[in-house]
Amino acid sequence: MVTDTDAHIDERPQPRIVLRAIAVIGILLSLFQLYAAGVQPLGLFFQRPIHLGFILVLCFLIYPVWGPSRPRGVLGWIIDGVLIACGILVGAWLPINIDIIANQIFPRSIDVAVGVLTVIVVLEGARRAVGLGMTIIGAFFIAYAFAGNRGELPFLADWMPGIMNHRGYSLDRVASQMTLGAEGIFGIPLGVAATFIFVFVLFGAFLEVTGAGKFFIDLAYAATGRQRGGPAKAAVIASAGMGSISGSAIANVVTTGAFTIPLMKKLGYRPAQAGGIEAAASTGGQIMPPLMGAGAFLMSEFTRVPYVDIVLVSIFPAVLYFGAVYLLVHIAAVKQGMTGMKAEELPKVRDVMAEGWHFLFPLVALVVLLVVGYSPMRVGFYAIVSVIVAAGTRALWAYLASGPTATGFVDLCRSGLAMTLEALELGARNAVAVSMACAVAGIIVGVVGLTGLGLKFSAMMIAFSGGNIVLALILVLLASLILGMGLPVTAAYIVLIILVGPALTEEFGIPILIAHLVVFWYSQDSNVTPPVALAAFAGAAIAGSKPMETSLQAWKFAKGLYLIPLFMVFNESIILGGPLPLVLWNGFIAILAMTGFAAALEGFLWRPMPIWQRLLIVFGVIAIFWPSVGIEAAGAVVVAGVLALNWRGGRSAVAA
Repeated sequence: MVTDTDAHIDERPQPRIVLRAIAVIGILLSLFQLYAAGVQPLGLFFQRPIHLGFILVLCFLIYPVWGPSRPRGVLGWIIDGVLIACGILVGAWLPINIDIIANQIFPRSIDVAVGVLTVIVVLEGARRAVGLGMTIIGAFFIAYAFAGNRGELPFLADWMPGIMNHRGYSLDRVASQMTLGAEGIFGIPLGVAATFIFVFVLFGAFLEVTGAGKFFIDLAYAATGRQRGGPAKAAVIASAGMGSISGSAIANVVTTGAFTIPLMKKLGYRPAQAGGIEAAASTGGQIMPPLMGAGAFLMSEFTRVPYVDIVLVSIFPAVLYFGAVYLLVHIAAVKQGMTGMKAEELPKVRDVMAEGWHFLFPLVALVVLLVVGYSPMRVGFYAIVSVIVAAGTRALWAYLASGPTATGFVDLCRSGLAMTLEALELGARNAVAVSMACAVAGIIVGVVGLTGLGLKFSAMMIAFSGGNIVLALILVLLASLILGMGLPVTAAYIVLIILVGPALTEEFGIPILIAHLVVFWYSQDSNVTPPVALAAFAGAAIAGSKPMETSLQAWKFAKGLYLIPLFMVFNESIILGGPLPLVLWNGFIAILAMTGFAAALEGFLWRPMPIWQRLLIVFGVIAIFWPSVGIEAAGAVVVAGVLALNWRGGRSAVAA
């Protein structure tokens, strides 16, 4: 799996002893997490610091101080050696001294010193694993806490507008807030990363190592390959399936795109179009239950809504998004006169299922355990166990069917052990960037709580929007795009919801769950929106197309990312429920609106669509989004009428 911060750069191979150290520490971290998830749950002041200590050591081993393209050298090893020792100290300090720290009124000087050290190593680890943008934001918030008449940096108060001013805080107070309580670095974001997120990242690593990714891709090809634009439709379906494994849009692009983009180009899609389709589809993997790119776990902690409820209410919006991308892909294929692939070029559903049906068992077990009511952390543990059991049973069956021998059994055991260790290491590696982002997000949460910045930001947002909810949502969208230029999606969501969440819920009356879903969806737009479209750039690299042209195509195909959150705000029943007729009505008009918008965007559905019909559909879609049943109904009639005219014209053209 690839993280949101991966880039195609010239990486020097690490020395073998370093790779061995990374493997051993990664395996130990995964085993520690499995122990805490399935055997003996640990308190937050044990689980979170130990997790962070492991992550920091891994981070400084995996990412050299001078970058991956330069040798570390003696000076580099001295710096990284000191930082690795600091990471061990950070992980061990709080668990060892918890009784003393819990029973004191004022922090000891040594606790303050370790707190300052923790902040420094976390910011440096984030610079390496996540990017300089995250470190700058974390440092900015620390400076903001010090700015004020009573703070360590009183001169900065003159640079802040009146509403942003505060009293300022001392080094002791800030260090205590960051590291000696549950509102700073060891707060909710890192807590979620150290429990739910890690276990499900490890679950994804086990699926990846055992070959589940190839199974989902082959299944998508077998199901859609014969249709018009088959590879593009396979990309949409495979990306939805891979969303259950990978928490990264870029990971989806480089895994499914390696197969789908060349086939799309072969079928007739332009390179930029092929890369854009894959990027738009892969972005949907992060809003697709059950994992939702770790967002569902964070959302559950912030909103206190059960994880399984968030998963259930997110299914319809995710299906709506993928349906819109699928329809746009189909329209593009029909407009360009494409045909499907030949049967002999495609795998057969029966063969694919016969080869990989056991990969469905862990996903079924995951869903069943969630519905029954197990905690997400325990569900992740049992899901991992089910992957091991399913893959092991399949391998044992193949061994028995081929004629059992002693040598073959030894080889089978060695292969199983090697795959297990590989998955344990891969899961730990994949968790480094997310955990470092969540640690810095904890700094932001701590400063916001200390200074009251959230309320001040809400007041500014209300002033800029003039109390208009549409303008407020546009401001959220722009803020998410700007944050997304320097942060991974999960980090952008955390930062944005901390700042704008209170305004959306308290001032504009948006229910808390919908506010979180809107911010989470909008946080994905940096994957597909120019000028910084990370998933689209990855698709362009595979397609051999221009990055900006590819990102424009991705932006076009991912329009549901912007419209569906608006529909959630103005039609709450599709998320919060309500009378059955109202829920069914809102579901119907949502499907109708997305279908009409896709047709208007492409100017085609069953036949070319004149400009007046496209304009009518746009006005109809706007009416459907209006928070009034009468206006919604009028808009639905307009959209349905125009689509009916287009269908009738298409049939007449075929008959002629």
